[in-house]
Amino acid sequence: MLRPTLVALVALAGLTSASALAFEPHRLRLHGPQAVNSWRRRTAHAHEPEHKRFVVQRAGAAADAASTQAAAQFPVYNFTQPLDHFFNTTDATFPQRYWVNTRHYKAGTGAPVIVIDGGESPGDERLPFLDTGIADILAEATGGVGVVLEHRYYGDSVGVANFSTDNLRWLTNEQALEDSANFMRNVKFEGIDEDLTAPGTPWIYYGGSYAGARSAHMKVLYPDIVYGAIASSGVTHAAITNWEYMDVIRLAANKTCSDNLVQAVAEVDKLLKSPATHNATRALFGLTGIVHDDDFVSTISDPLGAWQNKNWDPSINDDSFDEFCDAVAANTTGARGNAFVTAPGGLNVSQGLLNYANYIKTGIASECDPSDQEACFGSYDTASYQDVGLDESWRLWTFQYCTVWGYLTTSPPDPKRPSILSNLLDLKYEHKICEQAFPPGKFFTVPALPNITDVNRLGDFAIAADRLAIIDGEIDPWRPDTPHSQYYAKPRPDTTIRPFKLIPGAVHHWDENGLSNHSAEPPEIKTIHQQEIAFVQAWLKDFKKPANTTA
Repeated sequence: MLRPTLVALVALAGLTSASALAFEPHRLRLHGPQAVNSWRRRTAHAHEPEHKRFVVQRAGAAADAASTQAAAQFPVYNFTQPLDHFFNTTDATFPQRYWVNTRHYKAGTGAPVIVIDGGESPGDERLPFLDTGIADILAEATGGVGVVLEHRYYGDSVGVANFSTDNLRWLTNEQALEDSANFMRNVKFEGIDEDLTAPGTPWIYYGGSYAGARSAHMKVLYPDIVYGAIASSGVTHAAITNWEYMDVIRLAANKTCSDNLVQAVAEVDKLLKSPATHNATRALFGLTGIVHDDDFVSTISDPLGAWQNKNWDPSINDDSFDEFCDAVAANTTGARGNAFVTAPGGLNVSQGLLNYANYIKTGIASECDPSDQEACFGSYDTASYQDVGLDESWRLWTFQYCTVWGYLTTSPPDPKRPSILSNLLDLKYEHKICEQAFPPGKFFTVPALPNITDVNRLGDFAIAADRLAIIDGEIDPWRPDTPHSQYYAKPRPDTTIRPFKLIPGAVHHWDENGLSNHSAEPPEIKTIHQQEIAFVQAWLKDFKKPANTTA
């Protein structure tokens, strides 16, 4: 649901080429062309010799190592799925990958299956959660089986020749949800003799972020086979624009840094308007080679989304947002404050803006020579977004948010509201990737704007069901799109049958990962894990096998 820049794409994709980097939207803020540009730069760096390679995410590298280690313990299996469950548009099938943890399984006890939805990334990236995270925690507490199920089109669960507009038409919420239902009704686990299919066995469905919304939707749409579900940071509200994302970061970040960013962004917008200061402003950031101002301000916003990758576990935490904030806040405290200074080129700017510019110039602009910056950071070359090869994994989540989910991150609609994002980043700019990347096909045309009703009709902020747990992070930038939205959602009680829990100080689905020694987890994580064990165990006490099943 990027270091020192925003998009850090370090895990190897399992699509068609081991040399390609997977596009990991769960680690992104950006929806739009800059996300694609960043991914391409990281892909290029990945092919460089080790000593020349640009290190883009320490936490990402650690997470990748954890995934690789976990993969050695859990062999991959395949379940055959139809590409089209509903409309007979094709007879094609695809192999849906899944992984199984049976280390805690107690046969014949009526224990559950705990399934983690892989969401918008290769499923093997979720394997640490099968090993020491939430699937293992709940399986150990219940004697159950843990599973990671890869999402259609991601990783190796691909059944099309390329990612053209027409070939992506089966990448829909409905088709992907039915994949999970079909799997739950029919899977046979290797080495297990008893029938663990739903509804004869209680299945607990877990997802985080987009997969968290899917978890909630599975419980609402398939109550006969999903006995219980946990939606962690589940974005059950789809929105065309998502200005609230950056507002959460503005309010939660270090105040000196946040105030400096607000001031700097306002200054940049003003300086770009004047011919007398326009070019000098670009030069201050080291980005003179970008043609369009909206691409320029999009590029300099790159470090902001690193906030989402904070984690309580130091081994996978990404602290680059804090490093960025420290840089922006330097020499602006005390009596001097955020004083105005004379910058190179004769600009009169705040110290915070000068700090910001130096950070971007060193950490981002330096990735590309000025003569190459338009190719690196520009977004107006439509042809550059129309390669449909299977290694263009960025097309998958982009297609999903262009067709249904939205979340185009713009500046606030109220110009009086403080903002850490330039007002040049409007809907037109953020949405144009949808038109560039997905020209109309013979069988499918991407809608003019995302059809967010397709998501929100399933419950939106008010989505609820018995044995559906809503878990969110207090300072998660995606919280505004969850049932815990501090902007739009109504309060609700927290009960065992309908848990509704907000993890203090947490960011994005912080309950999903865990340590092999759970006693070493911080108090707020131990607490939420214990609470999840308690309500799942309480749910299971009420399970009654349907009379017409043999499982």
